[in-house]
Amino acid sequence: MARITAATDHLLRTASRFTDADVRAPSLLPDWSRGHVLTHLARNADGGRHLLTWARTGTETPEYPSLAARAEQIESGAGRGAAGLLADLRESATAFEAEYRRMPPEAWHRIVRWTRGQERPAARAAESRLCEVLVHHADLDAGYTPADWPADFVRTMLGRVVASFGARADAPALRLRATDTGTGYVIGTERTAPAVHGPQSSLLAWLMGRSPGADLAVHGARTLPEPPFLY
Repeated sequence: MARITAATDHLLRTASRFTDADVRAPSLLPDWSRGHVLTHLARNADGGRHLLTWARTGTETPEYPSLAARAEQIESGAGRGAAGLLADLRESATAFEAEYRRMPPEAWHRIVRWTRGQERPAARAAESRLCEVLVHHADLDAGYTPADWPADFVRTMLGRVVASFGARADAPALRLRATDTGTGYVIGTERTAPAVHGPQSSLLAWLMGRSPGADLAVHGARTLPEPPFLY
């Protein structure tokens, strides 16, 4: 929770500087304004809280009523003013933290179901919340970038993204090297796969579609391969 709180506090400081014009401006996500991103983050906090409540009480409490309802909530909330968006973001984060602190130790291991159908231990809801706050903070295009992501988050997330791509038929074969940590990663089995080198945050941002990879070096290919959409 300390990591989620620190990330959320930084996000709230960024959001508190926005004017009404700022929240109408485009984010880095296609077709989404900053208002869409902030609304999504607030509803994500609600969704995570619902999953924790499910795990704690044993009563099924869906993350969202449906994916369509989730999209409608984001669209309907995106047009609010900066003050309303900030208040929603803060209040939903506070409610998530309150539910987090109600969780008894055994509840973190209980299986709950996400809206897309994945069934996982409730602890993944906390991990997911941290990821959402950090990644979408960068999507706001307001001075916070992937280079600002905490190193421990980047290291863990990079391993997960590599594993996810390794299980997909549409992912290119790659050999990755994080130049700041010396850690290597492999996607696929081709011995002639291109090698991509760079800081671990740059590798992660590129694999997650948050960067064109301009600060990465590629060997064995003329250009960087294009990873499929992940998140």
